[in-house]
Amino acid sequence: MDLVVNILLGIIVAATPLVFAAIGELVVEKSGVLNLGVEGMMIVGAIAGFSVTLESGNYLIGIVSAILAGALMALLFGFLTQTLLANQVATGLALTMFGLGLAALWGQSYSGKTADKFPKLDIPLLSDLPVVGKLVFGQDYLVYLSVALVLAVSWFFRKTRGGLIIRAIGENHEAAHAIGYPVVFYRYLALLFGGGCAGLGGAYLSVVQTPFWAEDMTAGRGWIALALVVFAAWRPGRALLGAYLFGGITILQLHSQGFGVKIEAQYLSMLPYLATIMVLVMISSDRMKVKLNAPACLAQSFRAAT
Repeated sequence: MDLVVNILLGIIVAATPLVFAAIGELVVEKSGVLNLGVEGMMIVGAIAGFSVTLESGNYLIGIVSAILAGALMALLFGFLTQTLLANQVATGLALTMFGLGLAALWGQSYSGKTADKFPKLDIPLLSDLPVVGKLVFGQDYLVYLSVALVLAVSWFFRKTRGGLIIRAIGENHEAAHAIGYPVVFYRYLALLFGGGCAGLGGAYLSVVQTPFWAEDMTAGRGWIALALVVFAAWRPGRALLGAYLFGGITILQLHSQGFGVKIEAQYLSMLPYLATIMVLVMISSDRMKVKLNAPACLAQSFRAAT
């Protein structure tokens, strides 16, 4: 039973950064913007969160710094694509390369250093319950925040005026502009939210999951988060389930050798990325369904008529 609990705990920890990054990108894409720079924003958030936490000794300041770092990266992307009307795909790829290089330079003096363990929720009696205590009442605070964020985003899109406006802009930005909605303003807001979430996901890796800094520690999770948005058909609840599914695959490859599965470690390390490719291939085989679910103006630049 302890082994099962440990595996489930590992799945939750592995899935949480994907939840943050995917839910942020989902909001961005709902507004009609395709940001392929999630990986770059995550890695910058990771080094910002770790370095500030280590220097200040305060987890809250470190987490907030990671959110701000991711948001600033998204602001740069927004300026290039929404104000200067640069190509979104090319700009996103450039942002990823810029983020990886910036994080490598920033993290040179922090390589090999470690931080203290991130605090976990501890409710007397409840946290001591067998199985349920550790899984439900013994997680770190950011796990609960990730689930709350998914619920909040789902409610935002279904029940609030702002959510309906963002959805309308993503479906038809010309019509939204015609009835008076500031398209670029709302897209900037969506980008800042998405960047903050990606930065938070990166900080989870370096401050909570493995409290140390290593170059390229995001290891492609930003790309997995992008695939999760498509896998989830742009629905927050499905993005949460997809993140936990990919988290389970990640943990499976870590525990499989312990179960006596004789497979080379290199092949096992490929599992999460092979699963990502398989999911994308399966989804792309039904292009009509993707078109029906995807925002109609996704990746299209908006220029206000003069």
